[in-house]
Amino acid sequence: MVTTQPFHLTEPETLSAAAVFSSPHSGRIYPDDLIRRARLDRHALRASEDAFVDRLFSAAPDSGAPLIAAAMPRAYVDLNRGPEELDPAVVRDVRATGLNPRVAAGLGVIPRIVAEGRPIYEGKIGLDEARARIAACHTPYHRKLEALMTRAAAHFGYALLFDCHSMPSDALRAAPRVRGGRAQIVLGDRFGASAARPLMQAAIDAFERAGFVVAVNAPFAGGHITQRYGRPSQNWHAIQIEIDRGLYLDQNLVTPGPGYAELNARLARVIPELALIGRAGALAAE
Repeated sequence: MVTTQPFHLTEPETLSAAAVFSSPHSGRIYPDDLIRRARLDRHALRASEDAFVDRLFSAAPDSGAPLIAAAMPRAYVDLNRGPEELDPAVVRDVRATGLNPRVAAGLGVIPRIVAEGRPIYEGKIGLDEARARIAACHTPYHRKLEALMTRAAAHFGYALLFDCHSMPSDALRAAPRVRGGRAQIVLGDRFGASAARPLMQAAIDAFERAGFVVAVNAPFAGGHITQRYGRPSQNWHAIQIEIDRGLYLDQNLVTPGPGYAELNARLARVIPELALIGRAGALAAE
Protein backbone atom coordinates (compact mmCIF):
# COMPACT_ATOMS: atom_id res chain seq x y z
CA MET A 1 0.00 0.00 0.00
CA VAL A 2 1.30 3.45 -0.94
CA THR A 3 1.91 5.60 2.14
CA THR A 4 4.07 8.34 0.61
CA GLN A 5 3.36 11.29 -1.64
CA PRO A 6 2.95 9.86 -5.18
CA PHE A 7 4.90 12.65 -6.86
CA HIS A 8 7.47 15.35 -6.22
CA LEU A 9 6.69 18.86 -7.43
CA THR A 10 9.38 21.52 -7.64
CA GLU A 11 8.04 24.98 -8.35
CA PRO A 12 10.03 27.95 -9.66
CA GLU A 13 10.48 30.95 -7.39
CA THR A 14 8.76 32.99 -10.09
CA LEU A 15 6.59 31.42 -12.77
CA SER A 16 8.05 32.94 -15.94
CA ALA A 17 7.61 30.26 -18.61
CA ALA A 18 4.67 28.52 -20.24
CA ALA A 19 6.54 25.22 -20.04
CA VAL A 20 5.78 22.33 -17.70
CA PHE A 21 8.30 19.49 -17.28
CA SER A 22 7.10 16.00 -16.37
CA SER A 23 9.13 12.89 -15.49
CA PRO A 24 6.57 10.08 -15.04
CA HIS A 25 8.94 7.07 -15.16
CA SER A 26 11.78 8.14 -12.84
CA GLY A 27 10.10 7.06 -9.59
CA ARG A 28 12.34 4.86 -7.45
CA ILE A 29 10.38 4.24 -4.23
CA TYR A 30 9.52 0.55 -4.54
CA PRO A 31 6.56 -0.24 -2.24
CA ASP A 32 6.82 -3.30 -0.01
CA ASP A 33 3.70 -4.83 -1.54
CA LEU A 34 5.35 -4.80 -4.98
CA ILE A 35 8.60 -6.31 -3.66
CA ARG A 36 6.66 -9.07 -1.88
CA ARG A 37 4.54 -9.93 -4.90
CA ALA A 38 7.21 -9.67 -7.60
CA ARG A 39 9.20 -12.63 -8.88
CA LEU A 40 11.98 -10.16 -9.73
CA ASP A 41 14.29 -8.49 -7.26
CA ARG A 42 14.47 -4.73 -6.84
CA HIS A 43 17.41 -4.38 -9.22
CA ALA A 44 15.64 -6.28 -12.00
CA LEU A 45 12.48 -4.22 -11.51
CA ARG A 46 14.51 -1.07 -12.17
CA ALA A 47 15.03 -2.14 -15.80
CA SER A 48 11.88 -0.26 -16.78
CA GLU A 49 12.77 2.86 -14.77
CA ASP A 50 13.84 6.08 -16.50
CA ALA A 51 16.59 6.31 -13.94
CA PHE A 52 17.65 9.81 -12.83
CA VAL A 53 15.69 11.62 -15.55
CA ASP A 54 14.11 13.78 -12.86
CA ARG A 55 17.60 14.83 -11.77
CA LEU A 56 18.68 15.55 -15.34
CA PHE A 57 15.81 18.03 -15.67
CA SER A 58 16.06 19.40 -12.13
CA ALA A 59 17.20 22.79 -13.48
CA ALA A 60 13.77 23.46 -15.01
CA PRO A 61 12.50 25.48 -12.00
CA ASP A 62 15.58 27.72 -12.26
CA SER A 63 14.23 28.67 -15.71
CA GLY A 64 10.79 29.57 -14.40
CA ALA A 65 9.01 26.26 -15.10
CA PRO A 66 7.66 23.61 -12.71
CA LEU A 67 8.95 20.03 -12.66
CA ILE A 68 6.67 17.18 -11.59
CA ALA A 69 8.22 13.75 -11.12
CA ALA A 70 6.78 10.41 -10.09
CA ALA A 71 7.74 8.92 -6.74
CA MET A 72 6.46 5.40 -7.42
CA PRO A 73 8.14 3.31 -10.12
CA ARG A 74 6.78 2.43 -13.53
CA ALA A 75 6.81 -1.28 -12.58
CA TYR A 76 4.12 -0.48 -9.96
CA VAL A 77 1.87 1.77 -12.03
CA ASP A 78 2.61 3.38 -15.39
CA LEU A 79 1.62 7.04 -15.42
CA ASN A 80 2.11 7.18 -19.19
CA ARG A 81 -0.86 4.88 -19.78
CA GLY A 82 -4.56 5.56 -19.54
CA PRO A 83 -6.24 4.31 -16.34
CA GLU A 84 -8.45 2.09 -18.49
CA GLU A 85 -5.46 0.28 -20.04
CA LEU A 86 -5.76 -2.76 -17.76
CA ASP A 87 -4.18 -6.02 -18.86
CA PRO A 88 -6.37 -9.11 -18.33
CA ALA A 89 -3.20 -11.21 -18.35
CA VAL A 90 -2.05 -9.61 -15.10
CA VAL A 91 -5.23 -8.21 -13.46
CA ARG A 92 -8.00 -10.61 -12.48
CA ASP A 93 -11.61 -9.98 -13.55
CA VAL A 94 -10.64 -7.66 -16.41
CA ARG A 95 -12.17 -8.33 -19.80
CA ALA A 96 -10.20 -7.79 -22.98
CA THR A 97 -11.65 -4.83 -24.89
CA GLY A 98 -10.35 -4.40 -28.41
CA LEU A 99 -6.78 -4.41 -29.63
CA ASN A 100 -4.41 -2.26 -27.59
CA PRO A 101 -0.81 -3.01 -28.60
CA ARG A 102 0.64 -1.58 -25.38
CA VAL A 103 -1.57 -3.78 -23.21
CA ALA A 104 -0.98 -6.78 -25.46
CA ALA A 105 2.76 -6.29 -25.03
CA GLY A 106 2.42 -6.37 -21.24
CA LEU A 107 2.85 -2.61 -20.86
CA GLY A 108 -0.53 -1.51 -19.56
CA VAL A 109 -1.19 0.83 -16.66
CA ILE A 110 -0.28 -2.06 -14.34
CA PRO A 111 2.69 -3.51 -16.22
CA ARG A 112 3.04 -7.25 -16.65
CA ILE A 113 6.69 -7.14 -17.70
CA VAL A 114 9.85 -5.10 -17.41
CA ALA A 115 12.53 -4.72 -20.05
CA GLU A 116 13.41 -7.72 -22.19
CA GLY A 117 9.97 -9.20 -21.56
CA ARG A 118 10.67 -10.43 -18.02
CA PRO A 119 7.40 -11.10 -16.11
CA ILE A 120 6.96 -9.15 -12.90
CA TYR A 121 4.51 -11.54 -11.19
CA GLU A 122 4.01 -15.28 -10.87
CA GLY A 123 0.25 -14.91 -11.29
CA LYS A 124 -2.28 -12.07 -11.32
CA ILE A 125 -3.19 -9.26 -8.96
CA GLY A 126 -6.76 -8.41 -7.98
CA LEU A 127 -8.79 -5.74 -9.72
CA ASP A 128 -9.31 -3.92 -6.41
CA GLU A 129 -5.55 -3.78 -5.89
CA ALA A 130 -5.02 -2.43 -9.41
CA ARG A 131 -7.66 0.23 -8.88
CA ALA A 132 -6.12 1.17 -5.53
CA ARG A 133 -2.74 1.74 -7.18
CA ILE A 134 -4.35 3.90 -9.86
CA ALA A 135 -6.24 5.92 -7.23
CA ALA A 136 -3.14 6.38 -5.06
CA CYS A 137 -0.59 7.18 -7.78
CA HIS A 138 -2.02 7.74 -11.25
CA THR A 139 -5.00 9.94 -10.41
CA PRO A 140 -3.17 12.50 -8.21
CA TYR A 141 -0.27 12.79 -10.66
CA HIS A 142 -2.55 13.60 -13.55
CA ARG A 143 -4.74 15.88 -11.46
CA LYS A 144 -1.67 17.95 -10.58
CA LEU A 145 -0.29 17.85 -14.14
CA GLU A 146 -3.62 19.06 -15.49
CA ALA A 147 -3.59 21.89 -12.95
CA LEU A 148 -0.06 22.93 -13.95
CA MET A 149 -1.04 23.03 -17.63
CA THR A 150 -4.19 24.99 -16.84
CA ARG A 151 -2.19 27.51 -14.83
CA ALA A 152 0.40 27.95 -17.58
CA ALA A 153 -2.30 28.53 -20.19
CA ALA A 154 -4.04 31.05 -17.95
CA HIS A 155 -0.81 33.01 -17.39
CA PHE A 156 0.71 32.88 -20.85
CA GLY A 157 -2.12 32.08 -23.27
CA TYR A 158 -0.70 28.63 -23.99
CA ALA A 159 0.95 25.71 -22.19
CA LEU A 160 3.83 23.54 -23.39
CA LEU A 161 4.48 20.19 -21.74
CA PHE A 162 7.84 18.45 -22.02
CA ASP A 163 7.34 14.81 -21.07
CA CYS A 164 10.81 13.57 -20.17
CA HIS A 165 11.98 9.98 -20.59
CA SER A 166 15.03 7.84 -21.30
CA MET A 167 15.31 4.95 -23.75
CA PRO A 168 17.47 1.82 -23.70
CA SER A 169 20.33 2.09 -26.17
CA ASP A 170 19.14 -1.19 -27.71
CA ALA A 171 15.91 0.52 -28.77
CA LEU A 172 17.90 2.66 -31.20
CA ARG A 173 19.47 -0.20 -33.11
CA ALA A 174 16.61 -0.36 -35.59
CA ALA A 175 15.92 3.39 -35.56
CA PRO A 176 16.51 5.43 -38.71
CA ARG A 177 19.95 7.01 -38.94
CA VAL A 178 20.14 10.78 -38.66
CA ARG A 179 22.69 12.27 -41.04
CA GLY A 180 24.56 8.99 -40.86
CA GLY A 181 24.59 8.85 -37.07
CA ARG A 182 22.52 7.24 -34.37
CA ALA A 183 20.00 9.45 -32.60
CA GLN A 184 20.79 10.55 -29.06
CA ILE A 185 17.53 12.42 -28.49
CA VAL A 186 14.13 11.46 -29.90
CA LEU A 187 11.44 14.15 -29.81
CA GLY A 188 7.84 13.07 -30.28
CA ASP A 189 4.77 15.14 -31.11
CA ARG A 190 2.58 12.29 -32.35
CA PHE A 191 3.42 13.25 -35.94
CA GLY A 192 2.27 16.81 -35.47
CA ALA A 193 -0.92 16.05 -33.53
CA SER A 194 0.26 17.15 -30.06
CA ALA A 195 2.24 20.36 -30.67
CA ALA A 196 2.32 23.28 -33.07
CA ARG A 197 5.08 22.89 -35.63
CA PRO A 198 7.00 26.07 -34.64
CA LEU A 199 7.24 24.84 -31.05
CA MET A 200 8.47 21.42 -32.14
CA GLN A 201 11.04 22.97 -34.45
CA ALA A 202 12.26 25.24 -31.69
CA ALA A 203 12.76 22.21 -29.42
CA ILE A 204 14.70 20.40 -32.15
CA ASP A 205 16.87 23.47 -32.67
CA ALA A 206 17.60 23.79 -28.93
CA PHE A 207 18.92 20.24 -28.70
CA GLU A 208 20.87 20.47 -31.95
CA ARG A 209 22.57 23.70 -30.85
CA ALA A 210 23.87 21.78 -27.85
CA GLY A 211 25.38 19.19 -30.19
CA PHE A 212 22.81 16.40 -29.88
CA VAL A 213 21.78 14.16 -32.76
CA VAL A 214 17.99 14.48 -32.83
CA ALA A 215 15.39 12.19 -34.39
CA VAL A 216 11.69 13.00 -34.63
CA ASN A 217 8.84 10.57 -33.92
CA ALA A 218 10.94 7.46 -34.53
CA PRO A 219 11.15 5.12 -32.78
CA PHE A 220 8.98 6.96 -30.20
CA ALA A 221 6.25 9.44 -31.14
CA GLY A 222 4.65 9.97 -27.72
CA GLY A 223 2.46 8.03 -25.33
CA HIS A 224 -0.65 8.61 -23.25
CA ILE A 225 0.64 11.81 -21.64
CA THR A 226 1.56 13.42 -24.95
CA GLN A 227 -1.79 12.41 -26.39
CA ARG A 228 -3.79 13.54 -23.37
CA TYR A 229 -2.20 16.95 -22.92
CA GLY A 230 -1.32 17.78 -26.50
CA ARG A 231 -4.30 19.83 -27.68
CA PRO A 232 -2.91 22.45 -30.08
CA SER A 233 -6.38 23.69 -31.01
CA GLN A 234 -6.82 24.64 -27.33
CA ASN A 235 -3.28 26.07 -27.01
CA TRP A 236 -2.07 23.08 -25.03
CA HIS A 237 1.03 21.53 -26.58
CA ALA A 238 3.02 18.43 -25.60
CA ILE A 239 6.39 17.11 -26.74
CA GLN A 240 7.93 13.87 -25.54
CA ILE A 241 11.69 13.80 -24.94
CA GLU A 242 13.58 10.48 -25.03
CA ILE A 243 17.28 10.42 -24.08
CA ASP A 244 19.61 7.54 -24.96
CA ARG A 245 20.51 5.98 -21.61
CA GLY A 246 23.93 5.15 -22.97
CA LEU A 247 24.78 8.85 -22.73
CA TYR A 248 24.61 8.93 -18.95
CA LEU A 249 23.74 5.58 -17.36
CA ASP A 250 25.49 2.34 -16.55
CA GLN A 251 22.57 0.32 -17.87
CA ASN A 252 23.59 -2.88 -16.09
CA LEU A 253 24.13 -1.37 -12.65
CA VAL A 254 21.45 1.35 -13.05
CA THR A 255 23.85 3.95 -11.69
CA PRO A 256 25.13 7.19 -13.23
CA GLY A 257 27.71 6.36 -15.85
CA PRO A 258 30.87 8.21 -16.89
CA GLY A 259 28.90 10.46 -19.24
CA TYR A 260 26.45 11.69 -16.60
CA ALA A 261 28.23 14.94 -15.74
CA GLU A 262 28.74 15.88 -19.38
CA LEU A 263 25.10 15.20 -20.27
CA ASN A 264 23.93 17.15 -17.26
CA ALA A 265 26.04 20.14 -18.36
CA ARG A 266 24.71 19.96 -21.92
CA LEU A 267 21.11 19.75 -20.75
CA ALA A 268 21.72 22.77 -18.53
CA ARG A 269 22.14 24.71 -21.78
CA VAL A 270 19.04 23.22 -23.39
CA ILE A 271 16.54 23.46 -20.54
CA PRO A 272 16.38 27.29 -20.39
CA GLU A 273 15.77 27.37 -24.14
CA LEU A 274 12.99 24.80 -23.84
CA ALA A 275 11.41 26.72 -20.98
CA LEU A 276 11.21 29.90 -23.03
CA ILE A 277 10.01 28.42 -26.32
CA GLY A 278 7.14 30.47 -27.67
CA ARG A 279 7.88 33.62 -25.71
CA ALA A 280 9.57 35.11 -28.76
CA GLY A 281 6.48 34.71 -30.94
CA ALA A 282 6.81 31.17 -32.25
CA LEU A 283 3.07 30.58 -31.87
CA ALA A 284 2.21 33.86 -33.52
CA ALA A 285 4.20 32.74 -36.54
CA GLU A 286 1.93 29.78 -37.18
